[in-house]
Amino acid sequence: MLTGTQDPRAIRDTFARFPSGVAALAAVVDGDPTILVASSFTVGVSQDPPLVLFAVQRSSTTWPALATAPSIGVSVLGEQHAEKVRQLACRDKTRRFDGVRTRVERSGALFLEGAPVALECTTQDVYPAGDHDIVVLRVRGVETDAGQDALVWYRSRIMTLPGEVA
Repeated sequence: MLTGTQDPRAIRDTFARFPSGVAALAAVVDGDPTILVASSFTVGVSQDPPLVLFAVQRSSTTWPALATAPSIGVSVLGEQHAEKVRQLACRDKTRRFDGVRTRVERSGALFLEGAPVALECTTQDVYPAGDHDIVVLRVRGVETDAGQDALVWYRSRIMTLPGEVA
């Protein structure tokens, strides 16, 4: 039987039952490396033009700075990032990159080394959606590493995918 949507905990627990990828969106902004970790990242929004999207809480203190970057690096987090996910997303911005290997493109887009997928993007559109904004990014460059597997956010935990089942 379906329950109502008045209980925020029930909504959160329900949404957590749907696995999603985890991406780090990053750039150098005013000389500082800036990163936002999103479990709402979606690829394949459009192939022509190539568009991806993610949702960000309106209360985010990182997105307003990152939104000013002319180019944003999107690194889909891989297995080698598993131990660093919570650090990358922590409130203490001064230690987010401790022990994390990165590279910066001339555009200012910042990427995490070892990502199975890396996309260089620009902000195309932002749409209000409840307590979040939906941000559509236009993909300007792509890179993949077939030797790395992506992490998955499921049941409020970081996991790896099992082998094929069908």
